[in-house]
Order: sequence, then C-alpha cells, then structure tokens
Amino acid sequence: MVKKKYLFSPKPGYIYVRVKGKHTRITAPEGTAEFDRQYWEILSGKNLEAATSWSALIKSYRASDRWTNLKALTREGYERVLLYIEEKNGAKDMTRVRRKDVIAAQQANLHRVRFANSIAAVMSVLCEHAIDIGWIRENPAKGVRKIATPKEKQKPHIPWTDEAVAKMRAEARPMPRLIFELGVGSVQRPGDLVEFCWGDYDGDSLTLRQNKTDKPLKLPCTPQLKAALDQARAALGVVPHPSRRILTGRKGDPLTYSGMAQMMRKERRRLGLEAYDQHAMRYRGVMELAWAGCDDDEIASYSGHASKAMIIKYAGEARQIMRAKQAWKKRQ
Repeated sequence: MVKKKYLFSPKPGYIYVRVKGKHTRITAPEGTAEFDRQYWEILSGKNLEAATSWSALIKSYRASDRWTNLKALTREGYERVLLYIEEKNGAKDMTRVRRKDVIAAQQANLHRVRFANSIAAVMSVLCEHAIDIGWIRENPAKGVRKIATPKEKQKPHIPWTDEAVAKMRAEARPMPRLIFELGVGSVQRPGDLVEFCWGDYDGDSLTLRQNKTDKPLKLPCTPQLKAALDQARAALGVVPHPSRRILTGRKGDPLTYSGMAQMMRKERRRLGLEAYDQHAMRYRGVMELAWAGCDDDEIASYSGHASKAMIIKYAGEARQIMRAKQAWKKRQ
C-alpha cells in the first residue's frame, strides 16, 4: 500500500490534503476506495471543484429533510438564491467561508435589498446543514444583520378602491379575475392562493392550512368568489380531480407564486390598475369585513392573522372611512 503524503488531520474524522498551502477536505471514510479517489484527484489537481464545495453542499441539502419538508412557496424563494450561490461560488470550498464573505454577498446586491437579505438567510440554512454533516463547526452566516430597505423604495400597499374593484370585475380576463376574487374573498396571503385545490371547495366554502401560520381555516365564500369559482369549474368541461390546483396557467399547469404575480402585474398594467398590487387584495378583504361591522376577533377568524396589528391598521382605516361617510350624511 502506497503511503499517502500531505495529509493533515486537525481532529479525528477530519482529514485534509495540504497542497500549495491549500487544505482540501476528503469527505469519504479513510481506507475506502472513495477516499483514495478523492486523495489522488486532489493531489493531481484534477478536482477543480472542492469536495466540500458549495455545489456539493447544495446537492446534499436538497437530499435532506431540511429541503423536502419546506413548503412549496418557501422552496420557490430559496431556489433563486441557491442558483445564485452555485453560479457565483459553486466550485469554491464552502468550509472557508467567513462572516465577511456573507456580508460581501449582501453588499453586492444592494440594488435588490430583499434578495440581498435572502442570500444571508439561505446561506445560514446551508451552513446549518454543513454543521449537521460535519463540514464546519460554526455558522458564519448566523445573525448577519438585515439590510434596511431605503425609505424611498418602501412602497405601502394601496387598498383597492371601489372604482378599481369594479373595473377589475368588469374587464379582467378570467384567470386574473379568479385570482382577484380569491384574494379579496378568502382574505388570504398571495402565497396561499396558489395552494388551493378543487378538493378544497365544497360549493360554498374553501378550506386551507395557512403556509405562514399552519393554521387550518374554513372560509365561507363571498357571492363574487363563489360565482368565479363555479364559472372556472364549469369552464373545465369535466369534474376536476380534487388534487387539481384551482389556479393554473394556459396549459393547465399549476401557477407558481411568481407566475401568479407576473400574470397579475400584466393584467393590472393592461387595465391601468398598477397602483393596486396583489398583496392589497387581502387588505381590501379586511376592509370589507370591517365595513360589514365585524370586530377584530371576527376578522382574525377569517384572515387567520396571528397578530392583530395588521388588522387594526387595515380595519382601522376602513372604519375611519365608514364613520366619515356617516358623519358626512349627518352633516348634510
């Protein structure tokens, strides 16, 4: 057996090959054929990608329950960041990453603050997985401070006005109209709308388990939502399978969150309703419940809000408008 040179073991179970000042870890157990293969590839310089590269870590992460247990919407958000990390650092040894490197990745994306913060968050998740599989001891991305969104880029969600609602209902194409009615009628977050299946609709109510809170809800449909759902189901020509998604693309494939957002942006632009985004549909739903005289607890039972802070904000504005109208009538 040929004695292997340039091996370095800082502690039991951790073996590195030291070549030209660089330490590359061998991940296979010592004495195995895989150990020999990694050793000779590192020594010969054939392994252009480190055995503990970001690409290798991402591959391992995708096979773990950390990934498979994620909600579909969360996976979609992570996917963009994972692709970015692979593109920028795929072949690099992730065991060499330092906190300053995570911050540098954030700073390189200051033009898109939300994505910049997502980079730090996903890198932290990946580093936790690296700890689980024994690649590193500490998480250098943990606790990295979020970048604050500049005030000039902070855009509040403008609630849909009566005029905007009427225009959407009168002129929108069938699928954007259905998305709109789901958003306003169910009072749920956009991420939950794409999860609705036909089995969740019994002809009068919708059932769901919220992505964010994991809270189960059964929601009676508004007349407008019921009409839109019945029309969409009839347009299929057949009784849809219970597992078929309610919101689909042109080819019948399930709409993703980003696909829904893109569809709604195009439709709002076509109708001149750019000011009212899809998040504000939930805002409008809360306001309509407040106008109907619902108290905060009743609204929460419908919207599923874990905190009443947003209910107080949205409902408070609706109540102010309603009282101002009542005061105006009395004033006349």
